[in-house]
Amino acid sequence: MKLLLKWLCSAAALLAVAYLYKGVVVTSFTGALIAAAVLGALNTVVRPILVLLTLPVTLVTLGLFLFVVNALMFWAAASLVSGLNVAGFGAALIGSLIYSVLQLAIEFVLERLLFNK
Repeated sequence: MKLLLKWLCSAAALLAVAYLYKGVVVTSFTGALIAAAVLGALNTVVRPILVLLTLPVTLVTLGLFLFVVNALMFWAAASLVSGLNVAGFGAALIGSLIYSVLQLAIEFVLERLLFNK
């Protein structure tokens, strides 16, 4: 139940990113659902490997390179899913920042308010 709710909220967050920023386009809610699933899979599998491989650069930039890694994950998801279009790397960077903030809010609401045990 929790995973399904988080997936639906992530898809809604992608739609909100497309509404708030014109560099990101989501064609439909179905496209947002698929893009949210692909983005979640990329963040689960590929992102830790990229973070580990880019650890020296991340340390030198005091962690700011993680924004680039997030943007690459967002851009990769857009290239894999036809329902999510990103105008370029700058749009991926801004879109991933907005998406991260929305995901943080979703996580707070789901963990603290709905699933408080």
